[in-house]
Amino acid sequence: MADTQAVDAKAERRAAKLAKQIGAFSKEHGGAEGQVAYLGERGARIVLVGEDGSWGDLVAPTYAIAEQAVRQAGITVHEEFDGEFAAKVKTGPYEWSRMAGIQVGGPKNG
Repeated sequence: MADTQAVDAKAERRAAKLAKQIGAFSKEHGGAEGQVAYLGERGARIVLVGEDGSWGDLVAPTYAIAEQAVRQAGITVHEEFDGEFAAKVKTGPYEWSRMAGIQVGGPKNG
């Protein structure tokens, strides 16, 4: 029983830490929305998009912890990363060169 409580406490702390990071991102970018994606054994990815178009992501050790973190942070969570939600993302030269430029002969960073 003690082992289960220790695991639950650790999961609670991890979710709280992620929620704090999500809250900080939201505050810095005028609000935020997110989407949780299952990564298999690795856990879950929390993609965040700020009201200003900035974006970032966090990785949680489990999908349940990711869900708990976004719930604690109080952000809107989307089922899919598409449509109006995806259109909110603003990208710059760095993102273009990292996401596509390297593969299609674009400028290299560094």
